[in-house]
Amino acid sequence: MRVAVVGGGPGGLFLATLLRRAAPDIEVTVFERNRAGDTFGFGVVFSDRTLAGIHAADPVLREALARHGRHWDQIEVRLKGERIRCGGNGMAAVSRHTLLRLMQDRAAHSGAELRFDHEARLAELGDYDLVVAADGTGSAIRRELAEEFGVDLGESVRTAAAKFIWFGTDYLFDGLTFVHERGPHGVFAVHGYPISAEVSTFIVETDEASWRAAGLDGFDVGQPPGPSDLASKAYLEELFAEQLGGRRMLVNNSRWGNFRTRRTERWSTLAPRPVALLGDAVHTAHFSVGSGTKMAMEDAVALAAALTEHPGDLAGALAGYEAAAQPSVWAIQGSAGPSLSWWEHFGRYHDAFEPWQFSYHFLSRSITDARLARRDPTFVAETHRGWLARHGAEPLHSELELAGVTLKGRVLTVTEGLATEPDSGVELPLFAERPPGTGADQRWGARVRAPGLEGSLAEARDQLAALVAAGPALVAVHGGTPLNRTLLCEQARLRHGVPALLVDEELDRDRAVTAVLSGRADLVGLSEPGEDARGHHDQ
Repeated sequence: MRVAVVGGGPGGLFLATLLRRAAPDIEVTVFERNRAGDTFGFGVVFSDRTLAGIHAADPVLREALARHGRHWDQIEVRLKGERIRCGGNGMAAVSRHTLLRLMQDRAAHSGAELRFDHEARLAELGDYDLVVAADGTGSAIRRELAEEFGVDLGESVRTAAAKFIWFGTDYLFDGLTFVHERGPHGVFAVHGYPISAEVSTFIVETDEASWRAAGLDGFDVGQPPGPSDLASKAYLEELFAEQLGGRRMLVNNSRWGNFRTRRTERWSTLAPRPVALLGDAVHTAHFSVGSGTKMAMEDAVALAAALTEHPGDLAGALAGYEAAAQPSVWAIQGSAGPSLSWWEHFGRYHDAFEPWQFSYHFLSRSITDARLARRDPTFVAETHRGWLARHGAEPLHSELELAGVTLKGRVLTVTEGLATEPDSGVELPLFAERPPGTGADQRWGARVRAPGLEGSLAEARDQLAALVAAGPALVAVHGGTPLNRTLLCEQARLRHGVPALLVDEELDRDRAVTAVLSGRADLVGLSEPGEDARGHHDQ
């Protein structure tokens, strides 16, 4: 069997190594359009919890991280002069250049042929039994076979509103560090982490309004890879000078972009010829929760196993590849959605929250209070103490002044047109619009349905703004997706200054505590609240 791997990144090189080691009779050729020493970006980071399958398949990554990488356990959030840390987040990172060099050596030693400075097209690969497209998010092969992969029908690409740019720095962070600074033109944030004994990765994100106000839109990102945006480098070096301690920022094809989340339902095709997609060519997930390199290498493990388990049966092998690899990718993308959304709105959170709540809001964007407590009980306990100092009681049992009455806690029973506090009997009628004849001094709540599709969120925000203008005592958000419900609640409380009631029939105590403690909602509403949500054990 002859396999052509188009793309010499970690995913393609790992596949070549695994195939040659598992089945030496398989001939593997890797085609890479860049030269052997070329690499863009600075480092790759991996979570300890996600590497077992890769390490079991081949030790090249483990050895690279152990010999050349940096490891840490804590995440640090820097905001408004404070530094807050949360442990239990074991991670390791290594220079992308170092990792590629080691993987190139490993693949060549395993017997794969590596052809650099060669941009292979599908038409020239007719002599191969299988073509694997590992040629990145702009995959030429995926575009060429768009109809076969159902790109028009089965693929969804979401372009994030936030802007990001990838630098390095000779300032050494202790571990994964998030820095937030409000400058003269807006809020900018950094993802920083060490990748060697000399260099850290330094990714900057901001919203488009801040980016344009700072005059950072002058660089032509349409030119071929290579040149870096030096004007942005100079601006950001000055903005983050104190955080960098006078150290330099480093460039390597550093230019602004918008992250694109790709989801493709079909990963392989047999017609007009056998082709499989791998890594960024078929899926992406925002770098705040997942490593694209890790995902590509896991794809390689699944594809190599499927090909060796189904000798002579390409249809069975490719079906097995998709069945094995897709579930973990869908799970990562599910977690990445709320995280990417957080980065699109972090300027609002920067201004609204004190550092302790901001850090908790950030770290709980994809996980709950209980899961965070298992990682770092001290961090969660200190967050609860911050809430207690402000409110005098645990999150679900804190009083809330609402339209002239005091609610004893933060959990309400919600029916179609009524929100009731079970312990006090306080009732608030809920309407989808302001009820006729209701005076401004009467208590009522606006009932807003969150959309099921992200594209409809703008319309829901407009509806919310119209209802808020009528003067409700609170906004109750129900229906739709969990993320859209949360975003509308935050829109109500953080932009319009109206208390938000998050309605979720399946909300348990843990998620209810997380929603209130993080500041995503002021109240939680359940159809039938039981001891789960109303119990007295908030820790």
